Amino acid sequence: MRGSKVVSFGHYQPEQIVPNTELEKLVETSDEWITRRVGIKERRWAQDHESVDFMATEAGAMALGNAEGITAADIDMVVVATCTAVDRAPNMAARVALALGMEHSPATLDVNTACSGFNHALALAQHAIIAGSATNALVIASERLTEVTDFTDRTTCVLTADGAGAVLVTACDEQLVSPVLWGSVPQMSDAVRIERENNDKFAQNGQSVFRWTTTQLPKIAQQIIGKAGLVPEDIGGIVLHQANLRIIEPLADKIGAPNARVATDVIYSGNTSAASVPLALSKMMAEDPLPAGTRVLLFSFGGGLTYAGQVITIS
Repeated sequence: MRGSKVVSFGHYQPEQIVPNTELEKLVETSDEWITRRVGIKERRWAQDHESVDFMATEAGAMALGNAEGITAADIDMVVVATCTAVDRAPNMAARVALALGMEHSPATLDVNTACSGFNHALALAQHAIIAGSATNALVIASERLTEVTDFTDRTTCVLTADGAGAVLVTACDEQLVSPVLWGSVPQMSDAVRIERENNDKFAQNGQSVFRWTTTQLPKIAQQIIGKAGLVPEDIGGIVLHQANLRIIEPLADKIGAPNARVATDVIYSGNTSAASVPLALSKMMAEDPLPAGTRVLLFSFGGGLTYAGQVITIS
């Protein structure tokens, strides 16, 4: 049976590091308050030249550079997850394909399910590969959340950051990317939003989101693991949407995977929406790689409300 696997990782972060003390100059807050409430110590903010497609291209180039025997000429599908693209057309994936020199007509598409976008994009690439419509897919998530941040709102501006992450997915004879479990809670569609009536700025009902994530997501995460034919004890890594350390820690604990290394990149990268899962995963693999054969739960959730997750096996 035709399957798929993740063969390489990449990421990009802007050079500008913004510690909590810098936010003290913008709103009524403090390093102690931010650390206690959300667990973030610093984040990266993009400069003018670091657009969504620029960061996506850099992350994609890194993933290609880390892949053995695969070049840009071999990519037949590019998927970019983002909710912060400024332009409606051309899409970000087409711009990435152009920037990476793909002149052989790859499929290019963008996905917008806000913070859960990467897992949706990974599933679409996996489905295309299994169906025989693609062989090598570059899956990227890139966000410039500072572009849509209200820097007068201390409850949201302390969270947001910019960056990109990518994986390269290829066809193989094994199922090393599990079936996706995805869904939504439409009745909570107003809980996280970036809407014109709010000047296209990010806003959320933090308490509602916190309650939903801490009460409903543990069982969804366990269902993702079950859909992969596994139990929590089989999981060696957990990479959740890096929304808030106070969400990540209890959620990871309730999943019940005692052998798993849990990504907490939110501490140093902030909340980068769809980019947070591949960014944290790529940094984990670059700094202290998980060994081959490790099963890693990837799970994201956000605006919509939407969620999606799957288990990948490190190859």
